[in-house]
Amino acid sequence: MMTRRLALLCALSLAVACQTENQPKTSEHADVEPVTQETSEASVEPKPVEPGEATDPMEALKLVVDTPEPKPIAQTEDTKEEKDIPKLKAQASQVGGLGLIGSGRGGGGVGYGHGVGSLGSRGTGARIGGRSLGDRISRSNNPDFVDYGTNPVVRAEVDRFATFAADVDNASYTMARRALNEGRMPHPSLVRVEEFVNAFPYNYGVAKDGPFAVHTEAAPSPFSTDPNTRILRVGVQARELEKKERGPVHLTFLVDVSGSMSRPDKLPLAQRALNHLLDNMRPEDSVAVVTYASSTKVVLPKTSLAQKERIKDAVDSLSAGGSTAMGEGLELAYREAAKNLQPGHVSRIIVLSDGDANVGSSSHDEILKRIRGYVQEGVTLSTVGFGMRSFKDPMMEQLANKGDGNYAYIDSFEEAKRFFGSELDGTLHVIAKDVKFQVEFHPEHVETYRIIGYENREVADKDFRNDAVDAGEVGPGHRVTALFEVKLKHREPAQFATVRIRHIEPGQTSAIESRYPLHLHRVRTTLGHASHELQFAVAVAGFAEILRKSPYAKDLSYDLVLEVAESSAGSSAKRRELVDLIKAAKRLDSQG
Repeated sequence: MMTRRLALLCALSLAVACQTENQPKTSEHADVEPVTQETSEASVEPKPVEPGEATDPMEALKLVVDTPEPKPIAQTEDTKEEKDIPKLKAQASQVGGLGLIGSGRGGGGVGYGHGVGSLGSRGTGARIGGRSLGDRISRSNNPDFVDYGTNPVVRAEVDRFATFAADVDNASYTMARRALNEGRMPHPSLVRVEEFVNAFPYNYGVAKDGPFAVHTEAAPSPFSTDPNTRILRVGVQARELEKKERGPVHLTFLVDVSGSMSRPDKLPLAQRALNHLLDNMRPEDSVAVVTYASSTKVVLPKTSLAQKERIKDAVDSLSAGGSTAMGEGLELAYREAAKNLQPGHVSRIIVLSDGDANVGSSSHDEILKRIRGYVQEGVTLSTVGFGMRSFKDPMMEQLANKGDGNYAYIDSFEEAKRFFGSELDGTLHVIAKDVKFQVEFHPEHVETYRIIGYENREVADKDFRNDAVDAGEVGPGHRVTALFEVKLKHREPAQFATVRIRHIEPGQTSAIESRYPLHLHRVRTTLGHASHELQFAVAVAGFAEILRKSPYAKDLSYDLVLEVAESSAGSSAKRRELVDLIKAAKRLDSQG
């Protein structure tokens, strides 16, 4: 049962729905029947989008949790009538200030802009590289983290498209967890909401046809007391990899052995993590070990896992000392990895570092530029961060983004066992490349919307069908969840949005695009009646919004998100972990 506080909030946040709360429940996930192949008013199979096809609300799918996967179609031409409309954003409760835009996936470089309005609203600033600068609310910055700001509320009649790259990383959550467990509040710039949300498992079911299963759900928003404001969840579940699909894997460990890695939570933990990874690889796989400090060295050339003990000896022999020539280390690692390029095989570099690249002939920008060339040749790159002292989060994230790989942060051996054990297939393999989302909010039914998170994953609207633009990679078993806050205009049923997902399958060059129309139909009238999956995702996002001091968290409190988290966590140890972290943050925050 919901407590009185949550019940009061839900009462203030009554949903827009065409059915009353007296409608009977048919599943835990939604107050609607799951769509089947049967023909009925509430059960219509979605159609793949055709070039130039108009959207017909009468033929669209009603909003449900288990949206069936439509048969995807290849689209290689830019057929949608869309423009990169300057994002003249809706009013917000902050003054526009300097906007620092990082160079992460989908990013547009460093830009600057300023608010031009009066107090109480923000101006739009300049627009550089596909972004409106000054339209995000920025926080104070920490030199070890990049402040990407907070996505503002957008008027659908001005810009109806929200376009962004998939993100399966969760390093932000792991770093915040470590800080809280050590009795420290995480710096607001460290908190990336989407990485908090995607750090947890959700029961989205399995993909039956194609790489993804897509699920949608909506409920009243706890971020607002406006009864017309909803939280929309779009969840994607990637299929698992069958054993016969898993080709040989060739890894090149690039290990930072500079002096800053000497602490117990850095190189020693990295060595334990690598040894656990080796225990989960197969005899047909191979590993090379490269190190960098003041100089670079191939400690172990390509060696078969049939000689696993020899590889472990090489890993255990590493010791820290010297400065950090990361650029030269990457060059050497790529040369080693390129030797292992074979059709049907995986060749990936895994960088283990604190991200502190302080010496070398290559600047950070030069390093990032070089990586793209190697990716095109078939060598991907993932990064694994260690330690908190002198840790450089932006460098590690951007390396993985440019390298078409994952970014993880390991704060304990338990986290190492997850990343290099139970989730190893998702760590090493890719089933969908350059995955982009575009949600079109129909202005006749939607007044405003806001993407919750994904600030550094934004893609220009016009580049959704530009397959030369880099986006996110999704591995087997990965889940991607995106949350939107949507203010609706009407109470009657209507198709209020269309979700489009675009991806390229490994070994292919043409993208596949799928469309999922969304209707309001018997949607939950309170957050308490929504599925536990949506409730928990909202609790995670709300907690992250509080931690990063989002201006949209003014109606939230630790007590509220704690109630929602406790009521939806169930017996999951991972979810119960969030409950403990919320309690820790509340205690630390109250101490000033």
